[in-house]
Amino acid sequence: MKKFISLVIFLGTFTHFQVYAQKYPFQNPRLPLTQRVNDLVSRLSLTEKVDQMLNSTPAIPRLGIPAYDWWNECLHGVARTPYPVTSYPQAIAMAATFDQAAMKQMGDYTSDEGRAIYNESMRKNDHRRYLGLTYWTPNINIFRDPRWGRGQETYGEDPFLTSQMATSFVEGLQGNDPRYLKAAACAKHYAIHSGPEPSRHVFDVKVSPHDLWDTYLPAFRQLVVNAKVAGVMCAYNAYAGQPCCGNDTLMVGILRNRWKFKGYVTSDCGAIDDFYQTHKMLPDAESSATDAVLHGTDVECGNHTYKKLVDAVKDGMLTEKDIDRSLRRLFTIRFRLGMFDPVSMVKYDQIPITDLEAPAHKELALKMAEESIVLLRNQNQLLPLSTHLEKIAILGPNADNPGTQLGNYNGQPSVVTTVLQALRARMPHASIFYSRATDFVSTNIPDFSKLIDSVRDADVIIYVGGISPRLEGEEMKVNLPGFSGGDRTTIALPEVQTAFLKALKATGKPVVLVLMTGSALAIPWEQDHIPAIVNGWYGGQSAGTAIVKVLFGDYNPSGKLPVTFYRSDKDLPPFDDYSMANRTYRYFKGTPLYPFGFGLSYTHFSFDHIQLSRSRTSAQSPVEVWVTVTNTGTRQGDEVVQLYLTHPHPGMVAPLYALKGFKRIHLAAGQSEKVRFRLTPEMLRLVGKTGNEQWVKGRVEISIGGSLPSERSETLGASKPARAILTLQ
Repeated sequence: MKKFISLVIFLGTFTHFQVYAQKYPFQNPRLPLTQRVNDLVSRLSLTEKVDQMLNSTPAIPRLGIPAYDWWNECLHGVARTPYPVTSYPQAIAMAATFDQAAMKQMGDYTSDEGRAIYNESMRKNDHRRYLGLTYWTPNINIFRDPRWGRGQETYGEDPFLTSQMATSFVEGLQGNDPRYLKAAACAKHYAIHSGPEPSRHVFDVKVSPHDLWDTYLPAFRQLVVNAKVAGVMCAYNAYAGQPCCGNDTLMVGILRNRWKFKGYVTSDCGAIDDFYQTHKMLPDAESSATDAVLHGTDVECGNHTYKKLVDAVKDGMLTEKDIDRSLRRLFTIRFRLGMFDPVSMVKYDQIPITDLEAPAHKELALKMAEESIVLLRNQNQLLPLSTHLEKIAILGPNADNPGTQLGNYNGQPSVVTTVLQALRARMPHASIFYSRATDFVSTNIPDFSKLIDSVRDADVIIYVGGISPRLEGEEMKVNLPGFSGGDRTTIALPEVQTAFLKALKATGKPVVLVLMTGSALAIPWEQDHIPAIVNGWYGGQSAGTAIVKVLFGDYNPSGKLPVTFYRSDKDLPPFDDYSMANRTYRYFKGTPLYPFGFGLSYTHFSFDHIQLSRSRTSAQSPVEVWVTVTNTGTRQGDEVVQLYLTHPHPGMVAPLYALKGFKRIHLAAGQSEKVRFRLTPEMLRLVGKTGNEQWVKGRVEISIGGSLPSERSETLGASKPARAILTLQ
């Protein structure tokens, strides 16, 4: 009797197809992967094959193949799921940590929760969207312009930082099992995609070969060639006269031929429809579907254009072998995820639903929120605040706004702690006055006099403002002053907030400005007049706790800006101009408000005794670089040690500065550490005008410090960097 019960339980852990484990060769785990995939594809009819190329694939009962939806998201924790999950800081905030180890751990914990949800869903025979294991993340587009509403989903404006943070995430998410993927990551949006949102379905990007290879492609190359990302999503826009999902250069010449990508490609949702409906580069659905498949787009995120592939084969526009090529790539991913093997063989299938919101996951969410916070200004050491304050006024539209903290493409955790809630918990004996005070934006500046009277007796005033993911994001129906369609029409802090801050400043009370934002804000008046400014981004479920810990010195701030904060809109080229000239810290010739890589601390660090393993090097030899970092202040804290290169070659289009290394370290007061970097020959090459990498002989300056090595950084309080000269020969 016990044996019978065990057998029933054992069979119950299999999905429908696994009951027929010995009926077809593709169900035999002992056979080579290629043989299994080929066997499965050979058993499908043309209509069945085409149906498997839509993001929402139907079941094939006769073969025991369950339904599957390719569309899932995990930008900063599993998203859009019906289960409560851990919500980490938004991607731009995680980039501000410059913490690759934490990023990899976040990917690992996220796939733990994703697997737990998938396993539970399979147990319930639930195959709906946002329950699968193919995550359309990370977004590695370069945040070239702060007006782009989706820039919050990226790792900032720098190709190297983006490449490194994304690699750590992909490695954590996909796991290290030699046979099975824990989850499948997807690099998006390939390529040259960063707004404007309202024109993304019609825009034809024109960029130079230099900018293409120097800025827009490095992160994709890193994930495809080195991190072995499972998937790539092609973008809505066109490039050089062809839609990205049907582009000769991007899809065939570079992705499949040059980079030898063997994974799957999905379109962005509706992007194949755009071929003929908005780009109008092809006449109809049949020709558009054909063009996309022949260029290597395997999945249509959509529900009707790819169905015309049946007609396209019958009409001789492509062959069934062309369809089979895509099917083999798609089923290879599903096999690698263990979907056709017994549960007992796939260790990831053992992850239980109880892993959701595990204590370690919540601890990491708090740690990353803490590390992401950037201290922009701290005049006369107003921060950290005294824990003996008696009366505190906390104001602003983000002081008690859990929705802002969670950003976009987010899951819903069981508990979200706002700044107001964390402040009350941290200061239970203080008298705390709270008011929303202002909206994010307003067409009229209200009379603040009554509210100002209510806070005149406060010991300190904390204003938590900024913007919101309800204002900036993906193709949104927003038309308010400063915002349009998900993008921003100005990078200035909304006028109503600056007006209110002026009124607060006039009280004579100390004022702390806490910003929540997914992008750079222009706050020149605030920088000149508000004594303490903290950027908290969209910090996830624990943002409130992290911000309060920073304000009261329970955590020493250590975040660094992954984007340039410009002074005004006048610093920006036209939004729809994709040339990198005068964009980002790498090519911006003006003086920023806050430079890339900048962030203050409650302690001080010095950078000394830079050493090179060789002072002259060839195109075949790496160079080791060491610098001594010392905490010269009175508090323990983290520092992000950053290495930049400058190539002073008049004949080359070279970045003014280029980040080529970073390491987060922790030092006690008075402690020193010798930090090592390795510069490979690839890091020392420049991209020429035609897009080819070149070894340019001459002197290269190496700068290592805690910010971009600029006069502006030092003016704002950053430590002086250590410098050395390397000669390329």
